[in-house]
Amino acid sequence: MRQGLREVVLQMVGCGHRDIGAAASRKLKRAALPASLFLASFAMLVTAFVDPAPALDAPPARAPETTPLPMFKNPRAALRAGLESYHAGDAATSVAALRYAAEGGEALAQWKLGRMYAEGDGVTRDDAKAFDYFSRLVDHFAEEEPDPRERSMAANAFVAVGVYLRDGLSSAKIEPDLGRAFELFRYAATYFRNADAQYYLARMYLDGVGVKKDLRQSLNWLELAARKGHPQAQAVLGEMMFSGETGGAAQKARGLMYLTLARDAVAGGGVNEQWIVEAHAKALAAAKEEDRKAAIALLEDYLRARN
Repeated sequence: MRQGLREVVLQMVGCGHRDIGAAASRKLKRAALPASLFLASFAMLVTAFVDPAPALDAPPARAPETTPLPMFKNPRAALRAGLESYHAGDAATSVAALRYAAEGGEALAQWKLGRMYAEGDGVTRDDAKAFDYFSRLVDHFAEEEPDPRERSMAANAFVAVGVYLRDGLSSAKIEPDLGRAFELFRYAATYFRNADAQYYLARMYLDGVGVKKDLRQSLNWLELAARKGHPQAQAVLGEMMFSGETGGAAQKARGLMYLTLARDAVAGGGVNEQWIVEAHAKALAAAKEEDRKAAIALLEDYLRARN
């Protein structure tokens, strides 16, 4: 790498790789400088281009662990510095510190960078980088038990990689892999009991995507996620109960209760949740008065038990 940079520098100062001697001779004749002085000056110029001062050298995207950046004592100190900068509203400045911490094995730094790149938070959105950071966490926590404080973060990484693999993303060169996505969702749903994973797993069973269609399994996972307050799971389960798609008689009051919970959870949440608002409105319009009253009573009991 260093030799390549020196060749570029030599070209920048007007000396081709094979004409160094000729160019040096011409410079000696014109300037009548002693050879030793010219060579010393030339060496200083090359050094200035190839080896800039540390204060001007931008930290590399993946700095080797054996070459610590001078402003960080260790990866844990870099993590603290990065999080402090981020929470102070300076997300851009926090990236260098978080990158160093991530390369040093700090899981929280890897997760934070994954979220930042996935959402374009303080950085240009880059799903390939987000996928890379989340995948590191998946590989790590597939072999090592997470600390209790890390469980939520680990589950989130499993779900994020699962979504990328379920849908694929050509711009990030991520190929769809439904089988792997199913495995990641199932692991996070059972081991971490993550509501997002339970919902995505339920949808795969419901739609027969990546796995054989199984209504019973779908309803089981939907109900687990719905009880945790997952609005999308509540909405899908509510629609199915209201219309009788659960395999038995329609449960209109209970279905309307779940749809109401979902609607209230996403109120003002944006276009992506508009389908929940519309599903609730449709069920409410079709419900009889006794179903509405029963739904209110069930909702009161549900909220009382939760609180």
